[in-house]
Amino acid sequence: MVRTAPKQNRAKVLRGSWIWRVLSWAALAFGIFYCCCLADLVALKWIHPPTTAVQAERRIAALLHRRKYQKRYSWVSLGRISRDLQHAVIAGEDARFYQHHGFDWEEMKKVMDSDLEKKRLGRGASTITQQLVKNLFLTTNRSILRKGVEALLVPPAEFILGKQRILELYLNLIEWGPGVYGAEAAAGLYYNEPASRVGRDQAARLAAIVPAPLVRKPARMNEYSAEILDRMSRMGW
Repeated sequence: MVRTAPKQNRAKVLRGSWIWRVLSWAALAFGIFYCCCLADLVALKWIHPPTTAVQAERRIAALLHRRKYQKRYSWVSLGRISRDLQHAVIAGEDARFYQHHGFDWEEMKKVMDSDLEKKRLGRGASTITQQLVKNLFLTTNRSILRKGVEALLVPPAEFILGKQRILELYLNLIEWGPGVYGAEAAAGLYYNEPASRVGRDQAARLAAIVPAPLVRKPARMNEYSAEILDRMSRMGW
């Protein structure tokens, strides 16, 4: 009689041991990454970052596809970004920015109800804080894993940085066109003005391209910029 049970048991143990090692290393790697992100958030309370994960992603993609890449990025303090531009971006991207604590549950419910009604996935409901975390540490690739990591980093980002620093970082780091990062670079490229002198209509047009900065142009955003201007007025701006 051939005894196969012990061999099968040993194989199961080996497979289990291998899987356990992989999971352990993955958990350790994630723990190190998460701690590094927390340390970066503490540093970002005072330090202006020279680059972000999304900026690195764009440069690598340009190299891989042998495309020309010119980075435009100039940091300015929040006080040197016009109030109209600050308000336009908030109205366009996260109207309840000053009311929520990183996640806009009301907006998420609206989006979910709309998706269920239309029976398809529509627009997202990411807050400015969520978008900042994505830009700083993650990539533009959409996945459940990325959203999970993002969700774990949003609460400490809100606690450590505070609303004004989050807004300052966001306006200085997000994309406003291919290789164009931050309000100062965007205002200079599209209007030949510093961010401090961007007017109300210009601000609404710049805010209108934030959801799709690689394909949208301010001059073409007549309808959406008008909607943003209307939101600003209803918000008391």
